Amino acid sequence: MKYRRLGKTELKVSVIGVGTWQFGGEWGKDFSQQEVNQILGRAKELGINLIDTAECYGDHLSEALIGTYLQQNNREDWIVATKFGHRFHGHLNRTDHWSAEEVLKQLDDSLKALRTDYIDIYQFHSGSDEVFDNDDLWTALNKQIQAGNICHLGISIGSNDNIYQTDAATKVHAEAVQVVYNRVDRKPEGKVLPSCQRQDLGVLAREPLANGFLSGKYNPGTVFGQNDWHSVKNQEQLKLVEEIQRKELPEGVNMAQWALAWCLQNPAVTCVIPGYRNVEQLESSAKAADLELVNHSHPQAWKSKVYE
Repeated sequence: MKYRRLGKTELKVSVIGVGTWQFGGEWGKDFSQQEVNQILGRAKELGINLIDTAECYGDHLSEALIGTYLQQNNREDWIVATKFGHRFHGHLNRTDHWSAEEVLKQLDDSLKALRTDYIDIYQFHSGSDEVFDNDDLWTALNKQIQAGNICHLGISIGSNDNIYQTDAATKVHAEAVQVVYNRVDRKPEGKVLPSCQRQDLGVLAREPLANGFLSGKYNPGTVFGQNDWHSVKNQEQLKLVEEIQRKELPEGVNMAQWALAWCLQNPAVTCVIPGYRNVEQLESSAKAADLELVNHSHPQAWKSKVYE
């Protein structure tokens, strides 16, 4: 595994992390504690040290599954990032809760679910600019840093071109930004990633496989079910992926590994956080750490290289 400095946090994080939305049960699968233990245990063996979760991946369900694992293993081996601002009520059904009082309650619930005394990165979770501009909220959270309950603050921006919140990160003492970034969606390259570099912010890239479109399992003509997560996507996006496969994917290279490494070739990105249904997907993704683009302008030119 390779590691990078997470901006001004000075945390040393693995370039491949573990996204855990799936543990909340909204990917069409309920995870047992044994399955979660197997995924996180294997991740640790591979040198992965960052877990990203949230208060609303289930009603703190993802956090609870992770917390049970952490209680049985060395908590200090992990950098745990979770989020605040929402409450889970059912499949893709959430309500917003942004007052300082509500967020402190969420923090307490997350600490209990994770069975830990502290959260390494506590992230503002896809809120509007209006609720972001709440001095009372950020004052309360910074007091939690002083109390030792939070180590670092972060912002998980809901729109991948939200430069307002990104530019304000240093003002609210946030030190990391989470953003959707992948080969299909390069919008953050315009303003968000340069702003992160100017402020020395760590960057966690979510949806690096574009919700499975860059995993190699979908092709033009694929028909998605009415309730499928991808049903809102159209054949144009599938055609784009086919073009990427044909023009950019090197022969003999796994597409999912290539897509993760493609994100990591951008110097602004610290870590990618795909989700895994099983250990096999995790092991395959971890191999992306050894792939790096030689030249950003020529993404088909690859070599195996160790990240510094």
